[in-house]
Amino acid sequence: MSTPLIGVVVPAHDEEELLADCLAGLRDAARAVADRARVCVVVVADDCSDGTEALARRHRVGDLRVAAHNVGRARAAGAELLLSGPATWLATTDADSVVPPDWLAGQLDARDAGADAWVGTVELADGSGLPAPVRARHRAAYADRAAGDRHRHVHGASLGVAARAYRGVGGFPPLASGEDVALVRRLDEAGLRAVRDPAHPVATSARTAARAPDGFASHLLRLAERHVIPAGPGTSPCEGGSAARIS
Repeated sequence: MSTPLIGVVVPAHDEEELLADCLAGLRDAARAVADRARVCVVVVADDCSDGTEALARRHRVGDLRVAAHNVGRARAAGAELLLSGPATWLATTDADSVVPPDWLAGQLDARDAGADAWVGTVELADGSGLPAPVRARHRAAYADRAAGDRHRHVHGASLGVAARAYRGVGGFPPLASGEDVALVRRLDEAGLRAVRDPAHPVATSARTAARAPDGFASHLLRLAERHVIPAGPGTSPCEGGSAARIS
């Protein structure tokens, strides 16, 4: 029996600065499951004007160029490329994120237990650029929805799905944001089994310069905008101061 293949999609729009760390994390995760599966990573360079594509090639992973400027289309293009081959499981993360070493192992455990999909969580890689109240507000709100084994978060940065299930529900829709949520909703509506696992959080960027509208960076920005110190009467508010095989 041949060793199963996991395909990993990484959409990227001008992510030269952060992509190397993302790929290093995926390499560690692939090594952790080398006795269970082969891993093929594809970086989908979407309308990039920096060195994203060249960096992907230097790291000896697959690269696919698209000009969609749309994360749903980019993620779907990478999935289609991988699933046109022998991949039986599709995982996806983001170029500004670093998966933990046991990330793929957790997905394979769920697959082996009969799951059709695996839905993970994220944590802020570095919140030092955010005001402390914003970081605290994010942690509190996230924890409220991540409690127990049935968290309700959905992130393209930490997601996996069986190839047959992905194709069965039509894959990622061509949305500028929320394509991950839409896919999981389709899986749920089809009665497929999605394991929601909080045990393998992906470290994701705390930047507030969004690559996709209404994505995770936009969520952080909204939290930051709520942290406003009002100016006193007559005082100016300005005074004083991110297909090759990894084996």
